[in-house]
Amino acid sequence: MLSDFVTEEKFLKGVSIYLKKHLYSNARTINLWEGISEATGINVPDVMDNWINKIGFPVLTITETADSITVRQDRYLETGDVKDEENQTLWQIPLNLMTVDESGKGSVDRSIVMKTREETYKVDTSKPFKLNAGTSGVYRVLYKPDRVKKLGKQATEASSPFAVTDRIGLISDVMVLGKSGMCRTSDGLALINEMRSETEYFVWDCISTNLGTILGVWWEMSDVVRANMNAFRQSLFSPLVKKYGYEPQPDESQDVRQLRTLAISQAAGAEDPEVLDELKSRFKLLAENGDHSRILPDFQSTAYSTGVRHGGRAEWEAAKKIFLNPPTASARTHAIYAMTATRDEALIEENLKFMMTEVKTQDVMYFFIGLNSNRSSRRQLFAFFKENFDTIYKRFEGTFGLGNLIKVSLRDFSTQGDLDDAIAFFKDKDTVKYSMPLEQSLDGIRANMKWLNQSNSDVIDWLESWTASNRKY
Repeated sequence: MLSDFVTEEKFLKGVSIYLKKHLYSNARTINLWEGISEATGINVPDVMDNWINKIGFPVLTITETADSITVRQDRYLETGDVKDEENQTLWQIPLNLMTVDESGKGSVDRSIVMKTREETYKVDTSKPFKLNAGTSGVYRVLYKPDRVKKLGKQATEASSPFAVTDRIGLISDVMVLGKSGMCRTSDGLALINEMRSETEYFVWDCISTNLGTILGVWWEMSDVVRANMNAFRQSLFSPLVKKYGYEPQPDESQDVRQLRTLAISQAAGAEDPEVLDELKSRFKLLAENGDHSRILPDFQSTAYSTGVRHGGRAEWEAAKKIFLNPPTASARTHAIYAMTATRDEALIEENLKFMMTEVKTQDVMYFFIGLNSNRSSRRQLFAFFKENFDTIYKRFEGTFGLGNLIKVSLRDFSTQGDLDDAIAFFKDKDTVKYSMPLEQSLDGIRANMKWLNQSNSDVIDWLESWTASNRKY
């Protein structure tokens, strides 16, 4: 953020001044700020003081008129319920305001530094604009819903002035602020809907990650809601599968290869029938004939998991065979995720028993991750964890593994019953060796509960409305 504000050239010059002045001697943070100040003529210690010495970071709320924007800064909290006593810090914020001229060319004003609670700036709001251009600033930006949709549409136009980092930052801001209750989660879904013509892998990766976060918290949604969510996801990712296919081309970029892999994974996760049939047919050749040739490394994990998830014991045994005798190290990990993707109750039980008796300690985490990621086994995993806690504790005592297993076991839980169950289980335990991951997990459940309670009807209604308007999916 500081380098972007003062320019990289002057930042590096300041670092050089700092290093030369303190060669072979001790130094403090203030000495670095003084070196950059000397190179830039800016009072860097003053700018950076609250960023370094105060807790948290700000969220900027934008309101508009025809020829101006008003920006207000407040401390950001994930839960969105910041109290007055927690909201006393005023940061000096480089706004990096991007505006667009009559020709459609974008420019960034890096000279604006917000220092007070609320300030107004002249901006022609009939044209695209965005704060935190380049997304280098450590703060969130909250726009009105109609502005978010406009930004989404403008961001993916051929002549868009918004860089990849701008598009990623825009999605991230809206989805994170939706979770905190500062805007609607459906604003994020509407933004993603507007950005379906995106071509860059990193933006699509951000889209899939945020949709995955929603799916994680809403994992117990009804079949109707899940069908609507899957239809929406298919509308985003299935066209990419059709565009890029399954086979890599000799002259394609790494970005395209990554995008193909992501699209196949997401379309399969959304249960696109054509994608499922293709992957199952390829896995069938492996399961029946040991033929790996049709499962390329780019989508190996998705093919394995799809084959087992939509298959039975034969497919699970095929994945187990790969785990025990893998052709590559990555195939071994992918086989674990495939084994744990089964929806069959008996096979889930076998996974749990196999994990405790046949699996090396370093691989147990992968089984936990797979079992937690599978909504058919998520609660079963935590029940198993509780029943076998003493054994697991002894196995992982003295390592970071125990804390990580706790975090994975409780990940994505989002009900009061889940929270009460976890608190009751650990109530009489000596948690000193894993207190931090436990508290983080409990806080995560509380945050998920709040998000689900405040946004459940919003998400359901938006998906229902979208599906009604897009019957072909």
